[in-house]
Amino acid sequence: MIREHTDFLVIGSGVAGLRAAIELSSAGRVTVITKDVATESSTEYAQGGIAVALSDEDEVGIHYEDTLRAGDGLCREEAVKALVEEGPERILELISWGAEFDTEAGKKQKLAFGLEAAHSRKRILHAGGDSTGKELERVLINKVKTISSIKRLPFTLAQDLIVEDGVCYGAIVVSERRPVAVFARATVLATGGLGQIYSITTNPQVATGDGYAAAYRAGAALEDMEFVQFHPTSLYLPSAPHFLLTEALRGEGGKLLNVNLKPFMAGYHPDMELAPRDVVSRAIFTEMGRTGADHVYLDLRDMGEDFVKRRFPRVFSTCLKYGFDITRQPIPVCPAAHYMMGGVKTDVTGHTNVKGLFAAGEAACTGVHGANRLASNSLLEGLVYGKRTGQSAADDALRSEDVLKKQKTFFPPPAHPHSIPAHDEIRGDLRRLMWQNAGILRNEDSLIDAEKKLGRWRYITESSFLSRREIELKNMIDISALIIRAARLRKNSVGAHFRSDYPQKTGDWQRHITFVKE
Repeated sequence: MIREHTDFLVIGSGVAGLRAAIELSSAGRVTVITKDVATESSTEYAQGGIAVALSDEDEVGIHYEDTLRAGDGLCREEAVKALVEEGPERILELISWGAEFDTEAGKKQKLAFGLEAAHSRKRILHAGGDSTGKELERVLINKVKTISSIKRLPFTLAQDLIVEDGVCYGAIVVSERRPVAVFARATVLATGGLGQIYSITTNPQVATGDGYAAAYRAGAALEDMEFVQFHPTSLYLPSAPHFLLTEALRGEGGKLLNVNLKPFMAGYHPDMELAPRDVVSRAIFTEMGRTGADHVYLDLRDMGEDFVKRRFPRVFSTCLKYGFDITRQPIPVCPAAHYMMGGVKTDVTGHTNVKGLFAAGEAACTGVHGANRLASNSLLEGLVYGKRTGQSAADDALRSEDVLKKQKTFFPPPAHPHSIPAHDEIRGDLRRLMWQNAGILRNEDSLIDAEKKLGRWRYITESSFLSRREIELKNMIDISALIIRAARLRKNSVGAHFRSDYPQKTGDWQRHITFVKE
């Protein structure tokens, strides 16, 4: 096996990974790997915006309280405090690097702030109307390009972490079916989410839970895996992908209608369309069941044609491509798997329980989101905790001589170059199983059934592979099993985790469920 050495290895090139790499760059050589092109991550698809307390009517303390309220009693207050207090500085830093956020009409120097569900103030910054994530990715990649100590490797997938005696020395990565052992003084996981384990998701194809699975196999603690957030509104068309329809559409006045074109949210929550995401998703799911439909509608017609085209150009053009003029027709929508609140357990500086291993962004669980992420806090988390994690990884990196010694004595495990028979069928079956049995609504029977069916594929998780598709499937099965296990253990309903057989907060609901592989 080829062996390479770098000072810092960053796995993932979304907002958290790039911000960590920038922070690490002054402390040594940084290698950033991503399993597709550099821009293919959930960051690029984030439309809604980025939440930050910078407007005249807002305060950090109010942002803090809104985040805690959305998290439904399971946020870690220290983590939330760091997010909201350091958020403004990170945004101003981005602007100094060239970020162009939307401004108020006729006032080029005054940032425009929008309102989204569960926010009590207008604090959402946007770029290009509904292309905020794309703008952040552009600015961070351009910044990285100016730093000679950062090397980027596209189409490279982390197969497993190199961990011995509770210390991480890097990772085995695969490029063109060739394994390479990359040794590093510190390794940062910024691999994003896991939406692809569900048959309906807003996440890109790369979101297969790779970081969670590799970390778990390496002995890292995973926490709050039952808390998967389902976005209320994705485009529902049998022939189209489940394109995300930003929270801001409802923030600006979009109304939800059932299949009979009747408004229904007043019957589910007093805040109606501006209720927290988990409430809106369950309301839509319930209404679909009540009316026997596979979708509801999101109606923007009262906003006015000019406003919709100017404020939501990406949504407008995408829907038009599939035959829907959203200024004249209600949009068919349904909920979709969107974001993982749990993940690799870290402290507020990105440390995991494995020495030399750090995590940031959606791959990490700092506790900042609790049981339900507040809309538009994810991009801010990537910036704030990407910087924090990069700084702590630089400060607490392993000694170079220890890493070089391990590089000489490391013996990699064998990997099987063959393919998994019926791979695509298994992947499809897994995704449907997770959607039906461990999705928006769960119960003991559905979870036990899913657990039994997952057992059919145990042979895959006990093998090692060299192709992206096989490695992804192994990871998807591993992570699905942990989500089901956590959902069975939590016999109550909190935030995004809703069990129809335990619909209330009961017993020890405020605990966090943590897994460490024995």
